[in-house]
Amino acid sequence: MFDQLIGNNHITTVLRRWLAKKRVPRSLLFAGADGVGKKQFALELAKSFVCRNPNSAEACDVCVNCRRADKFAYPKSDDRDAYKKVIFTEHPDIGFVIPYNKNILVDAIRELEREANFRPYEAQARFFIIDDADKMNDSASNALLKTLEEPPATSHIFLISARPDALLPTIRSRCQTVRFAPIQTTEIENYLLQTKDFTPDDAKLLAKLADGKLGNVQKTDVGKFRVNRASMLKVLESILIKKDRAELLRIGEEMNDAKNKDDFEMRLNILQTLIHDVWVMRNAADAKILVNIDLMNDLKKFAERGESKKLSAWLSEIELLREQLAVNLNRKIATDALFMQMANG
Repeated sequence: MFDQLIGNNHITTVLRRWLAKKRVPRSLLFAGADGVGKKQFALELAKSFVCRNPNSAEACDVCVNCRRADKFAYPKSDDRDAYKKVIFTEHPDIGFVIPYNKNILVDAIRELEREANFRPYEAQARFFIIDDADKMNDSASNALLKTLEEPPATSHIFLISARPDALLPTIRSRCQTVRFAPIQTTEIENYLLQTKDFTPDDAKLLAKLADGKLGNVQKTDVGKFRVNRASMLKVLESILIKKDRAELLRIGEEMNDAKNKDDFEMRLNILQTLIHDVWVMRNAADAKILVNIDLMNDLKKFAERGESKKLSAWLSEIELLREQLAVNLNRKIATDALFMQMANG
């Protein structure tokens, strides 16, 4: 049921109207940032057609068909041949095409074309969801275009994309676009409190960190986040309060220790967010946009010592470091250089 999905209520209204009038388009493009729920909405729409006990044309999410539709196993990442096929859920009328090594293989799109011409096995229609559709190359795009030009009467094709402009214009023109917006922070917070085992403080923090994307919540270990954030707070404290360069070098050593290497980018992101929050406080901007709202006292203390121009420069330096890391720059040297530049600034 769409009631179980959060955010983008205007899209829920549209999908319900289509279902009620039995006018779901054959080809849809679900466009919006990663993590806002595009794939979940597409799957819920497909389930409405396979459900045994629909409620006002919506999936019940209880019957055996709904449960089968929800069961989907990704193939092994090194099994290239598996990605040449449509990968079906346990229901034979709902299938996915997913990228292999950041590319959707043309073989998978050609199989989709064949499968789309088969009549449904059990449901009213067949559904094919192309995840990260913008990762199709020209060959795959042209193969899909043939199917979109003459869509089978009993099949629907849903494209999921965070970069719809990367799709061929001819593909976009043959799909009705459904645009997703970021989810409101309060909606994510309420969802976490109602459906997950989070304290109010953790739910509020995670909702802020989500940046409008529920998918970000699922990737965040709040306990690990707090540990890493405490380390990045020490960076600001060492620069703005204690003027302790030795501590900065120690933190840089810790960040680049082998046991912490997987957390390096997370710590960099956290540091950037903390600096931005201090900049917001320094410039008396709306506190509602603060991410680390639970650290208000620390942020105020840092804002009293940090100059807007310096804080802005630090953010630019972090972005420069990201670009340098992309070309295999030595992380330890780059981290020490960043911290010393911030201390000298």
